[in-house]
Amino acid sequence: MLTFLFATIQRDSAISFPLLGDWTINPPSYFTVFGRPIYFYGILIALGFMIAILFCARLAPKFGIPTDSFYDLTLWLIPLSILGARLYFVVFNLEYYIHHPREIIAVWEGGLAIYGGLIVGTVTAYLFCRAKKLSFPAMLDVISFGVLFGQALGRWGNFFNREAFGAETDIFCRMGLTTPEGSTIYVHPTFLYESLWNLVGLLLLILFYKRGKRRYNGQCILLYFFWYGLGRAWIEGLRTDSLYLGSTGIRVSQLLSVLIMLGAGFLLWRNRNRHDVLPSLSASANTDAAGNPECTDTQISDKTVSEQAAPKPGSDYLQSDDSDTEGSEEMLSKQEE
Repeated sequence: MLTFLFATIQRDSAISFPLLGDWTINPPSYFTVFGRPIYFYGILIALGFMIAILFCARLAPKFGIPTDSFYDLTLWLIPLSILGARLYFVVFNLEYYIHHPREIIAVWEGGLAIYGGLIVGTVTAYLFCRAKKLSFPAMLDVISFGVLFGQALGRWGNFFNREAFGAETDIFCRMGLTTPEGSTIYVHPTFLYESLWNLVGLLLLILFYKRGKRRYNGQCILLYFFWYGLGRAWIEGLRTDSLYLGSTGIRVSQLLSVLIMLGAGFLLWRNRNRHDVLPSLSASANTDAAGNPECTDTQISDKTVSEQAAPKPGSDYLQSDDSDTEGSEEMLSKQEE
């Protein structure tokens, strides 16, 4: 199966899109630094990670998550998610890697499965939120925006590698791959389909949030799972490099996509009337650069006045001071006279 997968990577082929005219492009898949190849695939994934982290960090306080806590999570989330994506790929190509164990760590040769990263990433986020006493559903809501952006950008790494494309087709948006020998095949640009699908999903999710439609923690991540599952179930059926469940002919990612879409859809339907009060670190106070609550001058002055007006600990709030007591006794003596 892995041999077949690598046959679908055609880094030396020129790329064309007949819809855009009679032209071809042949971008390099890597450049070298001190004799070591640096692949654009890895650069785009890393760039997607960085931009997604910065965007989510700004969003986190609005979901009740301190920015520092989100950054702390990413230190665990990113490496473990990459590890999970690789392990997922290796497990479903176990027969090959049993005979080639040294290639298990060769991530630069390709072989990262998004669902492996999502599974391990979700478990990592749960354990982190439990240890830090943070809302796990709220954290997932924040992450959902970053995942969509990272996937939309990262798929263009497949463009540079000439991989993750679909079966041959004559569809209007087909992509041409011309080998150095001059032969050309036209295929579904499935990497482009998924990139655009995720980009549209991100824009819809931002619009959903900006319009105040989010009613409970966990709603955004459910929308992500439903949207991504729906698109991936369709796109996976067009690809030629799918991972299969043993010898059943069932595409693993397609099966997972359908299950995730159905599960998310059911939970969205079940919670259709749910409307919780959502906490926000910026709702009642400003936040500092780290996303932590910060008192304003007005709040400080109000606090000072309230402290001055409040009785001191240990004093009797109903007890008059000495001057009041002496004045009262003098009035009583005059009345008796």
